[in-house]
Amino acid sequence: MKKIARTAGIILIMLVGMAATYKTESNKEFEILKNIEIFVNLYQEINHYYVDDLDPGKLMRTGIDAMMASLDPFTNYISETDIEGYRFFSEGRYHGIGAASELIDGFNTITELYQDQPADKAGLKVGDKIVAVEGQDAKNRTPDELQEILRGYPGTEVDLTIRRPGKSGDFKIKLVRGEVEVQNVPYSGMIDNEIGYITLTTFTQNAGKNVADALRKLKQENPGLKGLIFDLRGNGGGLLSEAVNVSNVFIPKNELVVTTKGKIKERDSAFKTLNEAIDLNIPMVVLINKGSASASEIVSGVMQDYDRAVLMGQRSYGKGLVQNTRDLKYNAKVKMTIAKYYIPSQRCIQSVEYKNGEPVDISDDRRTAFKTRNGRTVLDGGGLAPDVLVEKPTERGILKSLIDENLVFDFVTRFCQTNESIPSVENFHFTDFDGFLAFLNEKNYEYESDSEKALKTLEADASEEGLNLKSDIQQLRNKITSAKQDELTKYKSEIIDLIEKEISGRYYYQRGKVQMGLRNDLEIKEAAELLKDQARYKKILAIQ
Repeated sequence: MKKIARTAGIILIMLVGMAATYKTESNKEFEILKNIEIFVNLYQEINHYYVDDLDPGKLMRTGIDAMMASLDPFTNYISETDIEGYRFFSEGRYHGIGAASELIDGFNTITELYQDQPADKAGLKVGDKIVAVEGQDAKNRTPDELQEILRGYPGTEVDLTIRRPGKSGDFKIKLVRGEVEVQNVPYSGMIDNEIGYITLTTFTQNAGKNVADALRKLKQENPGLKGLIFDLRGNGGGLLSEAVNVSNVFIPKNELVVTTKGKIKERDSAFKTLNEAIDLNIPMVVLINKGSASASEIVSGVMQDYDRAVLMGQRSYGKGLVQNTRDLKYNAKVKMTIAKYYIPSQRCIQSVEYKNGEPVDISDDRRTAFKTRNGRTVLDGGGLAPDVLVEKPTERGILKSLIDENLVFDFVTRFCQTNESIPSVENFHFTDFDGFLAFLNEKNYEYESDSEKALKTLEADASEEGLNLKSDIQQLRNKITSAKQDELTKYKSEIIDLIEKEISGRYYYQRGKVQMGLRNDLEIKEAAELLKDQARYKKILAIQ
């Protein structure tokens, strides 16, 4: 404690002198130094006089996180212990166990295994709950906190205590960490004899090369290839350079991809394609959704602005900011927003409003209009609007409830306990819908619809205002209850699709999920139909 106070005092004396020097030179610099002086003084007083012993690092991290929270959601402080996570984001590889997890019922639960990576080789299964790590209780730890413990250098060991559904008693697994690499193009193939498909899950290193290689292979092996579906749904972005490289697969050399503009004008940059394209003419549909962000939006925006492809799906996330990482002392870093990016039409698709760290949709009348190369009107702000909007039933109602409450996930976990294997993705069909309904009954599943929530609000407001609407409200409640009883049956095919996709991922990993999506996904089917209807395709893109 004395050492902290002494260090803070030295800093304070230095800052007082600096502030006196700068006051006459720059009011802004003086304000900066004055507030740093106040902060150091406050930090010193709290450490010295606060009733309980404090962890200086934790206290400072709280202050840093609060400062970062006042900025945009993408400006972050990265401590030395966070570096492995940052390395995974920027490079697509890390030293760890090769699994993704989510906090479910108080425990980090394995939700995805990367094939042939340490967790997979050690025998972990999707659905396993991590009870302890190296003997330390893991209950209620966030996934980020858990990852800090799990990540480490290749060859080192980590002991996990696992609780597996359907197995009595916890057991231990010893994992040997390795260099984990996540494939950014996990699947490419043909939908039918004419339409090809490529999915890109993240813009890590070699994303452009891998997309180009996948397209070359499709063209070489399928002379009848007449259209391409390029899937960027759920792709949260990554490296700006790879956004340029991926765009270059489909647009000519020396075309503008993105311009960055920030506070320091000398650092504004324009990024153009550097190589010859792989294919300039193949008709293409790019699939996007609210999970498509950053680099995904650059590529999607380029395809839209140059009328190179039809965008289909839902509005994208809306991240038009450029981050740069600067080194700090003690192996820490700060990833901060230094600029906004502008796609070829010169629009910025950055969301302008946030709530709880998530972008808020804004109406079209608050957006500025721009033009594509063919003269189509497109809007800025709040993400990219698809040329063809496809409603997503899983984003609302009972389907969203089944996903959010992990009921499909838990049902498939039980399914895997009694099914050692399944046929190939092409031949597998889930037929036990009655079994799923029985599972929901066993779990006492109750779904509150938006109508019921609105009815509760109406009931409360009526009571507050002294209105007697009890009989009317009860009639409405009876109608809603009756309609809800039919809702599971109404969405039977969509629920089966969700179950089949989750099951395929358990047995055939990420590739299996993608393959099942190709068979069941209505957006993919609609994209294929559009590519085969060239009159409609050209009309959307205003091609003469």
